Amino acid sequence: MIETNQMIALPNPMTSTDVLDYSNLTSENYTQFLSESIVEKIDSYLEENFYIDDMIEFIQEYGDTAFCNHYDEYVEAGESNSYEAVDAFIEEFGVDYLGGFEDSYRGEWSSKGDYAEDFVSSCYCLDIPGFVEVDWENTFDNLDCVYSNGFVFDSQF
Repeated sequence: MIETNQMIALPNPMTSTDVLDYSNLTSENYTQFLSESIVEKIDSYLEENFYIDDMIEFIQEYGDTAFCNHYDEYVEAGESNSYEAVDAFIEEFGVDYLGGFEDSYRGEWSSKGDYAEDFVSSCYCLDIPGFVEVDWENTFDNLDCVYSNGFVFDSQF
């Protein structure tokens, strides 16, 4: 007889590390590693000529739930702009906010200051004399923007 305060250990074929650790996932073993619904989604993308290695890399980085919920948005944003920009956005805001990428993305800039100067010049038509020095880096810091890996994103999306 089992006492009521004892726990019974039942065999679990899928431990939590199996769910979270995708480091061993490959294009050769994904059918054994992932759930049937994820495999079906991958297979449907393969029929549309998506690259298996790109999908596996996405799952390894963000997980299978993010793959189901956001891979379409990821590919669309990456093809329209650049995957480097999308990856920088995700690094800054998280994969669950990927739907805000288009509203947030302000382009690729060599520095925060370059973006701030362009933004101010295009929005406010200022004719600043050449002898006046403006700290464009500090000006950027006053904007509701984020600079990540050379990309600028509006943080109010």
